[in-house]
Amino acid sequence: MMRFILLMILGLASISPAVAQKERKFIREGNTLFDNQDFEKAEVEYRKAAEKDDKSFEAAFNMADALYKQKKHEEALEQFTALSKQVTDKNRLGEIYHNIGNTLLAMEKTEESVEAYKESLRNRPTAESTKYNLEYARHKQQQEQEQEKKDDQEKNEDNKDQEKKDDQKDNKDEKKDEQDQKDKQDDKKDQEKDKQDQKDKKEEQEQQQQQGKISKEDAERLLEALQNDEKGVQEKVQKQKVEAQKARRLKIDKNW
Repeated sequence: MMRFILLMILGLASISPAVAQKERKFIREGNTLFDNQDFEKAEVEYRKAAEKDDKSFEAAFNMADALYKQKKHEEALEQFTALSKQVTDKNRLGEIYHNIGNTLLAMEKTEESVEAYKESLRNRPTAESTKYNLEYARHKQQQEQEQEKKDDQEKNEDNKDQEKKDDQKDNKDEKKDEQDQKDKQDDKKDQEKDKQDQKDKKEEQEQQQQQGKISKEDAERLLEALQNDEKGVQEKVQKQKVEAQKARRLKIDKNW
């Protein structure tokens, strides 16, 4: 029984190098493709290597790097982050956080990238490339903060301008309302004046009509006076005719 167990152990030991060789083969092929900038096919080879050995740091790290080169930043960040939780070697952690910083920077997450570079330097303090990237990220962060501050100022100025315009509009509307109210009052006054004028005119017409009317007694007296005048005129005319006739007769008598 012990011999059988020993043979089983030896058999397993003899399998591991073969698996490792296949894993290394895929990694080498992936590296060649990566160097030729065929990052998509390189990713496929690294995945094959990871399938052969799911604990292979090189396969996982290179696969995340290939994802980054393809601008698959979300997937790359997820891969690097998962890898950072699986290793304890400080040098490897430094490399992982350096690439996490690069990925975050490419995703426009500048503040987070600064923290990633800092973490990289805590594990790998002498890495010059990480120091350079950290300074670059800090400079970019400062520019973004200044731009954000400028944008806020411009926004505040725009808000003030808008408030000023709103106030002016409110004042204009208020003046317009006042003018409209005044116009309404003037219209009302004009209407009242027109009514009063019409009333006065009507009363004047009524007075004129009233003045033009005479009572029955006055009419009779006026008629009588007219008749008397006419009678006097007729008498006067008749008298003038008689006198004229007399004058003609006198003239005839004289000629005789």
